[in-house]
Amino acid sequence: MLNFNIRGENLEVTPAIREYVETKIEKIERFFTTDINAAANVNLKVYSDKQTKVEVTIPMKNLTLRAEERNADMYAAVDLIVDKLERQIRKHKTKVNRKFRERDGGVGAYFATQVEEETPATDATEEEYAIVRTKQFDLKPMDTEEAILQMNLLGHDFYIYTEAESNGTNIVYKRKDGKYGLIETN
Repeated sequence: MLNFNIRGENLEVTPAIREYVETKIEKIERFFTTDINAAANVNLKVYSDKQTKVEVTIPMKNLTLRAEERNADMYAAVDLIVDKLERQIRKHKTKVNRKFRERDGGVGAYFATQVEEETPATDATEEEYAIVRTKQFDLKPMDTEEAILQMNLLGHDFYIYTEAESNGTNIVYKRKDGKYGLIETN
């Protein structure tokens, strides 16, 4: 059973909105053979340009489902979120089943207790995880600002570097909103 925590920013979560979100997201429960006991955290946000953003995070024991969608129509965004969550579940199911087939020649009992079979694994899914290129490079010590400049010069969405002061490996990345994020390692 999913427990819902629905928050609205610049938006009042009406009973109609709450019911629509809960009804749509509860549809993912059909993928699970046992009752799932998880909290579905849903954030609904309306921007000044009337665009809505819907974020859903469902942390579970062996899997965290997360999706976000922007759309002028909040209800359409919720529908698209459900599609994304279903794709994530299928992808996870395929990955776990493949791991068990490779390990012991058969589908393990692990996933059978968690997710029902709905679609067979396809070659397209296997190709999705194929590594098509490998790069090796030395990490140059620099500060975060220089790493962002390097990332932009290369036209990449992320850049890995050694932080000059801490000597730790860090990653800067460009967010969907055009701003930058930093991942620091310990």
